Amino acid sequence: MRLADRLHEHVQGLRRFALVLTRDPTQAEDLVQETLTKAIAAAHTWQPGTELRPWLFRILHNTHVSGLRKAKVRAEAAPDLPEPVAGDTQLASVELRQVLEALDRLPEAQRKPIVLVALQEMSYAEAARSLDVPLGTFMSRLGRGRAALRNLLGEMRRGKLNLIA
Repeated sequence: MRLADRLHEHVQGLRRFALVLTRDPTQAEDLVQETLTKAIAAAHTWQPGTELRPWLFRILHNTHVSGLRKAKVRAEAAPDLPEPVAGDTQLASVELRQVLEALDRLPEAQRKPIVLVALQEMSYAEAARSLDVPLGTFMSRLGRGRAALRNLLGEMRRGKLNLIA
């Protein structure tokens, strides 16, 4: 089966991951579209028989990181311009909002492994490949991220930390 024929199987997962990364539905959709465009343009680099999902998630991740770098450069070049405000998504429950807010407080290197494993239901090996890190490094970041997330949520529940502004 050709790459273009298999892309549709992964669009929903890409959308969920992009939404977690951008926190804005419009930006997330743009990120997914850019990812799919890049995947089609680079179809010759994908090897049939290899797993498509980690390859696509790596493209999305790298595209997102590149976008963040570009935004930082633009902000430094024009410091008088206000930062764009991400749209606020309406979440179904306060607890989910608190967990997502706590996730946002984690360093990116710890947050991404949690998102890929917990929300995208990737295997550890798949997630490590999609982030282009060794499995041991991935496991270390995942463990540290989970511990940090538990601590943040514990502090919030004890009233020591107000996560929702």
